[in-house]
Amino acid sequence: MPKPLHILLSSTMLAGVALPAWAQTADQPAAPAPPAAEAPPEDEEIEISVPGGGGSEIVVIGQRIPNTVRISREVVSILTQADIARTGEGDIAGALKRVTGLSVVGGRYVYVRGLGERYSLALLNGLPIPSPDPLRRVVPLDLFPTSVLASSVVQKSYSVNYPGEFGGGVINLTTRAVPKEPFFIVNGSIGANTATTGQLGYVYSGGRYDWTGFDDGTRSLPAGLAASQNNATPLAVGANYTLGQLQDITASLNNAQTNLVFRNDNIPVNFAASMEGGRAFEVGDARIGFNFAAGFSQNWQTKAGKQQLSGGERIGPDGQQFLAPDIDFDFAATEIHSLLNGLVGIGAEFADHRIRFTSLYVNDTIKEARIQAGTDDINVGVDRLLQRNNTAHFRRQLIDTQLVGEFKFGDFTLDVRGTYANSKRLSPYERNNNYAFSEEVNDFINDLRSPGQRSDVAFSRLNENVLGGGIDLGYRIRGGPFPIRLTGGYAYSNADRESSRFEYRFQTNQALPLSVAQQRPDFLLSDFNVFTYGIILNTTSTVAPIYLAELTTHAGYGQIELEPTDGVQVVAGVRYENGRQIVTPVDVFNSNPGSAFNTPTNINRGYWLPAATVTWNFAADMQLRFAASKTIARPQFRELAPQPYFDTESDRLSFGNQFLVNSELINAEARYEWYFGRDERIAVGAFYKDLKNPIDAIAFVQGGTFQNTYANAPKARLFGAEVEAQKYFSLDQWGGLFETRRFFISANYTYTDSRISSRPGDTARFPLSGEVVPATDIFRDGLPLTGQSDHIANVQLGIQDEGSLSEQTILFNYASNRVAFRGPSGQPDIIEKPGIRLDVVLRQAIKIGGLNLEAKLEGRNLTNTRYQEFQTLNASRIDTNTYVLGRTFQAGLSARF
Repeated sequence: MPKPLHILLSSTMLAGVALPAWAQTADQPAAPAPPAAEAPPEDEEIEISVPGGGGSEIVVIGQRIPNTVRISREVVSILTQADIARTGEGDIAGALKRVTGLSVVGGRYVYVRGLGERYSLALLNGLPIPSPDPLRRVVPLDLFPTSVLASSVVQKSYSVNYPGEFGGGVINLTTRAVPKEPFFIVNGSIGANTATTGQLGYVYSGGRYDWTGFDDGTRSLPAGLAASQNNATPLAVGANYTLGQLQDITASLNNAQTNLVFRNDNIPVNFAASMEGGRAFEVGDARIGFNFAAGFSQNWQTKAGKQQLSGGERIGPDGQQFLAPDIDFDFAATEIHSLLNGLVGIGAEFADHRIRFTSLYVNDTIKEARIQAGTDDINVGVDRLLQRNNTAHFRRQLIDTQLVGEFKFGDFTLDVRGTYANSKRLSPYERNNNYAFSEEVNDFINDLRSPGQRSDVAFSRLNENVLGGGIDLGYRIRGGPFPIRLTGGYAYSNADRESSRFEYRFQTNQALPLSVAQQRPDFLLSDFNVFTYGIILNTTSTVAPIYLAELTTHAGYGQIELEPTDGVQVVAGVRYENGRQIVTPVDVFNSNPGSAFNTPTNINRGYWLPAATVTWNFAADMQLRFAASKTIARPQFRELAPQPYFDTESDRLSFGNQFLVNSELINAEARYEWYFGRDERIAVGAFYKDLKNPIDAIAFVQGGTFQNTYANAPKARLFGAEVEAQKYFSLDQWGGLFETRRFFISANYTYTDSRISSRPGDTARFPLSGEVVPATDIFRDGLPLTGQSDHIANVQLGIQDEGSLSEQTILFNYASNRVAFRGPSGQPDIIEKPGIRLDVVLRQAIKIGGLNLEAKLEGRNLTNTRYQEFQTLNASRIDTNTYVLGRTFQAGLSARF
């Protein structure tokens, strides 16, 4: 037998070549503070843009409570620019994992209080954002560099000015508006990862401009494949094509540049460069300004580890059940992540009015080469060593254009907003080559016919447009027994998506000579072999290779804010929201006429969604909040489409269930807040959620492949508690270097418990067929919701200089084990172990001559925590996807002009 993956990979597979808010701070007269209280500190001005956010003039006694928290009237967590900078994170997804009750799954998707990304709503300046992810309607937040954002607000209690799809919370990202002072900043950084940089990795050639994240035409769809897709003629010898025509189409594919994986013995360093600037001008009584940001980064990551799959439980000699790996592979995958972003904002301020235009562009590309070596006892045979390689190029693009106007006419406010956004995901030439070891030639072979020996290619594309707008009106009633503010508004949103995935397999109508089957992939599929041995492409997309999806919502709301007595504020309202969601599978090749796969989904429902929050400022620095609401969660497009889709991040095949229905949620919470000093606080809260028809993932193994789909469980409930604290300690008594410094600690902890209810007598609809079956056939009673960690904790310790920028921060993050996927066919669930992560961020201002510089040093994952996804049963463990992440170190320098 040849050596395993970590020692050697056959020359059949590899060529040994080294390749180099605007804050609504309205005039708020405050009642006099008690004599012993300090004067309220100056609050940091935070740019926040929210729908219906017209200024409030309610009198409160909470003088020591920060304005942004006081005015929100809801349970919020706010990340300012200073907070984001302290974390040192490059994208907002990383920064948000420091917020109380939030966890980030897969580095992209934010879970609020244990509820999955389908229950979290992301907005940009209060407007919807399209997602370039074919598996989700929710936008992945790693798309947004922190440099283009002014703040991020996480609202955990529902208010009716927000869309009704609100389960865990809403994350509202706000871009910068008119700058106060002119600025221009240039940033640069370089970094390394201990598991990747300078180490062995795997790459493939691709196009000349791949390093930029853009393709140079190397991966353009061949004309023959385009004609097959457009004319609905599947590739197969018969009425539509002759053998010669299919050979011509097969030979037209780009071969070596997209198919051949190379060793790279010295993976390069990571780097990033960006610039940002802005200026404002006084024009008469108006102030007009602009700001811009642009950046490019490239990061390399090599993941090396284990991927296993168990076919089912077994009984050992001692009578105990255990799991054994029926599919067992070592793997190594190298990703090149290129990110280009740009933002332009233009704003005008005059009298009490503000207008803002924002245009955001993001291009995010991952180029991946992957190799695997191991055994597949299910599909191939016991102990026959296999080698596989994969290449892929996933390009995500987001273009978002917005216009927001906020006007105030005395006691009357008017907010208008509109957006058009487009997102794309292009993934051409997803290649897969499988070889099996042959004792006869003592080498790996791929005859394109036998079990474990095949070559495939897929082309996928997603395009989504979002058009949205809204208007909000507010009026303050004076002269009554207590302050009252009335608000109301209308919102419209339309998301329109087309997603396609066409899969093809290379096949031959004759046995290949062993000398040919031994060849590396680009030689095996060369033009010579195509025409000599009759190698042709066959269409294997048999189930709805295209789906069309649309979600249109119309909503109106009314809300009242009042203070019936000093220190007590009440916000109550109701929203009516109607949503029509249509997902239509397109059986392009008429492969399944009359099949349930082709059943379209049409969910047309309207809901009355009430919400109320009561805040009691019972002291100058303390308040209590109580909130209750009803909200909904709609299935995501991908969850409704029966189109099979292979997710390379999880290495799982998934497909949707067109019989899903909306989920309904009842939310309640209470929270105590104590602001005992400037920037200092303690908050304790408890929350409860009751879910009707929650959507959860189910899994099974078919043909040796782990597959996911979705179904509505009858019920679920979730409850928990959270606590957060922040405290500063002056170090001036130490004198000298510490005279202007202070030590700070910021910590938060969230406990969450969730349970699915599936009892005798409950029913559910089975995926694909739509058959009504006992819910206990699909769900086990008492299981936690997927993606929910029972325990989440964050701690930040640091020293700050109050006179200048000098900050040293240690960041600790912990999330307990959570269910990543349901166990297939009754097996134990697959668990993800996020574990403990320790980061260090050092920031220091430096002045050289008249030039102001900021130096930054970062150390990430200093605990060297691995990514672990596994199953356990008694003493046995199956590593479904486990790999090393390594430690990351980065040095950056920025100059302000």
